[in-house]
Amino acid sequence: MAHTVLQPFKRINLPVLNAYNNLFCNTFLVQTRSYAKKPVFKGKGKGMVKEVLKGPEVCKDPAKLCTYAVGVNVFKQGEDPTIKPKDEYPEWLFQLNLGPVKQLNELEPDSWEYWRRIRKEHIWRHNKLNKGKKM
Repeated sequence: MAHTVLQPFKRINLPVLNAYNNLFCNTFLVQTRSYAKKPVFKGKGKGMVKEVLKGPEVCKDPAKLCTYAVGVNVFKQGEDPTIKPKDEYPEWLFQLNLGPVKQLNELEPDSWEYWRRIRKEHIWRHNKLNKGKKM
């Protein structure tokens, strides 16, 4: 019982001079590191082949691609929604900017987009400057 309690400790003998200048050894118990054992995995070894994860199937049927929004349905059950005529969608949907982000000099200085862009660039610059600093 005592052996298991004192197992993480190590005995160290240190030379010490006593009052009469005689040399003798004092024994101290010093705690040592005792890490947990690594878990043993059963069935997994160097020779085992890892399972390869497969992505979703890609639809190559042109008729289905023209009539359905393939990949929009995120549920396990059900099917992809059909593509409606252009008249049934709101007008703002076709006015969205799908190209590259506008540069700061292309935006008007009085707009919200301009000031949001300035704030973002300031945050990016601040983060880049603080990247190498240590706390």
